[in-house]
Amino acid sequence: MKENIFKTIIAAAAAAAAAYFKLLALPLLVLIVTMATDYITGMISAGLHGEISSKKGISGILKKICYIFGVGVGIIVDYICNSSLAIYDKSGGACFFGVLVTVWLILNETTSILENLNEIGVPLPNFLYNVIQQLKNNTTNNTNTSNSNKK
Repeated sequence: MKENIFKTIIAAAAAAAAAYFKLLALPLLVLIVTMATDYITGMISAGLHGEISSKKGISGILKKICYIFGVGVGIIVDYICNSSLAIYDKSGGACFFGVLVTVWLILNETTSILENLNEIGVPLPNFLYNVIQQLKNNTTNNTNTSNSNKK
């Protein structure tokens, strides 16, 4: 009985978060998975090279927590822009900056995962590095959005 209540609360919380974040829910989930993967592959790499350090491990965890704060800043900018534009445009808000920050961080984490795998000795094709770097550059340099064309 208690297990069902716990599962119901978790499901309701996840549904509420998905409804609140709309477009941001899936990128946030992907970011969390890539952060965990980067941390794990980094620990494996450090372990293989005899460089495991609790100080570095805690620093890595704190850095990843701060990534979420960075996404929060993007969400705040979205909120401010949407609130300011609501006076003129009643079509509804958009999640641009929050998604942009999240995608950029996902690409950053993915690059780090590839570097960790390379240090571990996993053979990887060079095109993966090139594609991720190009996506990261496009995300950074992209100033034209589909949201700006909506009326």
